[in-house]
Amino acid sequence: MNPAGKDIRVFTKNQIVPVTIEDISDTGEGIGHVDGFTLFVSRAIPGDTVRARILKAKKTYAIAKTEEILSAAPGRVVPECPVAGACGGCQLSYMSYEAQLAWKQKRVEDCISRIGGFADVEVLPIIGMDEPRAYRNKGQFPVGPASGAKTPAAGASIGFYAGHSHRIVPTDSCPMLWPGHEEILAAVRGYLAESGATPYDEETGRGLVRHVLMRKGFATGEIVVCLVVNGTKLPKPELLWERLQNVSGVVGLCLNVNCEKTNVILGDRLIPLFGKASVTDRIGDVTFEISPMSFYQVNPVQTKILYDTALDCAGLTGSETVWDLYCGIGTISLFLVRSAKQVYGIEIVPEAIQNAKINAIANGITNAEFYVGAAEDVFPRLVRENPAIGADVIVVDPPRKGCDTVLIDTMLSMAPKRIVYVSCDPATLARDLKILAAGGYRIERVQPVDQFPQSVHVETVVSMSRGEKQ
Repeated sequence: MNPAGKDIRVFTKNQIVPVTIEDISDTGEGIGHVDGFTLFVSRAIPGDTVRARILKAKKTYAIAKTEEILSAAPGRVVPECPVAGACGGCQLSYMSYEAQLAWKQKRVEDCISRIGGFADVEVLPIIGMDEPRAYRNKGQFPVGPASGAKTPAAGASIGFYAGHSHRIVPTDSCPMLWPGHEEILAAVRGYLAESGATPYDEETGRGLVRHVLMRKGFATGEIVVCLVVNGTKLPKPELLWERLQNVSGVVGLCLNVNCEKTNVILGDRLIPLFGKASVTDRIGDVTFEISPMSFYQVNPVQTKILYDTALDCAGLTGSETVWDLYCGIGTISLFLVRSAKQVYGIEIVPEAIQNAKINAIANGITNAEFYVGAAEDVFPRLVRENPAIGADVIVVDPPRKGCDTVLIDTMLSMAPKRIVYVSCDPATLARDLKILAAGGYRIERVQPVDQFPQSVHVETVVSMSRGEKQ
């Protein structure tokens, strides 16, 4: 029985049902309803009517996949990628880019109004890309035993994870990465076959090579390749370096050590092998050194737009003290610092803070300081130790889970004139904005930016200032 006391349909595995798709979940499945039962249907978009095969049935919902398109939505397109649908990465590849932007705009608007309770707040039109492909400056390819291989030495599979699983979908390229990355994958495949280095098997915890990570500085053309390994050494690493020398732009090869039986990709230790262990890139007139372990926005074109928007929202005049919480390698900090009196950045990843300090020196910046630790721990402690430190503007760019409540309480206690919130999740953004509004801040501007074309993710920049409670 459902909450209304009516009978609801019970589905069984492999049952075929027709369903019209109404929306998309935050993980990319189409959402439809049949007799009060919610279906999450892969490879389906709003406006489609499909025949869906039930894969897993629960009490109130079912997971399904599209078997046949009965009636296609106006925005449906044929994906360009040969592994679209099987790969879990580009969830919106079945939608035209115009339809993707419209859906993301609506998602931000719905979260702001429904979760945040801001019925009268205008969401500005989303800023999209002229070319929504080949935009990513970072690729992470899992490595595992080849299909049917009984031992890791029998061959390797390199590609991307299928949706909601760690099954590897083999692929030689990704349309979202820069042209030429395919040569790096070919070099790694050739090295594995030649050297005998074994792929990692998640089920047994055996094998050596777990992931191939590659990062490119689009402004400089520099590329660093990093193998994530279940150990501390590669057999015959010079063989891989020799192959990579034939790939234009490659300036370094390093290892990341991850010996834990975990789904987390990166470990805590980085071992340089040849050349550089970081790439150099630029955003505007600021230069950055970026290690494989540091967070850096993956879309350099949209990042410039995102940070220009954040700078405009900060409203700096040159006399302000600015706090940049979750600062990463200092990208936003150093983007803002020339318009402020002083900037303080906090980031939990030590390597990122090392990059931030190096980046400040490289750019001749003396009015920025950086601290290692969780923002929700370090920021309150620094405020307690030095109450006079002050904060005119606070910028937050938290992970998808949003801001910790202790951090928000500290922000409110600091009473900055302005808060700039950069978010990758509209739902947690709206939740946190509601708390900040209850603490005396009003929303001035909401600007979505399409940082991740073809995916369900969207960045949003919000400016808030002290004023009447909403």
